[in-house]
Amino acid sequence: MNGFEKRAQLKKEKIMKATLELLQTEDAKKLKITEIAGKAGVSQVTIYNYFGSKEELIRDVFIAYIRETIDEFEAYLASEHTLKEKIEHIVFQKKKNSRTFGIATMKKLWQEDPVLAAFVKDEYMKKGIPLVVRLIEDGKKSGEISKKISTSTIVMYMNMLANQANTLLDYVDANTNMDQLIEEMADLFFYGVSAHD
Repeated sequence: MNGFEKRAQLKKEKIMKATLELLQTEDAKKLKITEIAGKAGVSQVTIYNYFGSKEELIRDVFIAYIRETIDEFEAYLASEHTLKEKIEHIVFQKKKNSRTFGIATMKKLWQEDPVLAAFVKDEYMKKGIPLVVRLIEDGKKSGEISKKISTSTIVMYMNMLANQANTLLDYVDANTNMDQLIEEMADLFFYGVSAHD
């Protein structure tokens, strides 16, 4: 990469970072190119030259964020952590994602952008499910997950929990301490409601 390409890449990253920060407090539809340009310290023309439109910029930001999140989780899985710590990390990640974009923003983006919706589905099938399967298999090898329960049943159970993520996040925001909830959710995942030490 030559000097011009490096400068261009740095500008693109600066624009995407500014957009991500603005999306934490503003609705994607209401966000203006002038706001992004001001926060990134570039001209509006520069944004259009690099991304074509505000919608394409937001899509690129969201895709980069998803890829980064998956890469971080993959690295976390590869490190020496207990299964419980890995599950807690997943729950923390969901909370972080909801704070970065907001549940309503994520839903809108998926519903209104078929390209983004297709990307999310493809990433989930190609990377998400294999990572979950790996998490389960590692848990079985370490003795933290019962070998009596099939991997497919556990994946189904985790998908059921994931489908309720919005409800969980609403509950946390309204009622409880996040650290306590993570501890209790991890206990429920491992032990159900039976008494244990």
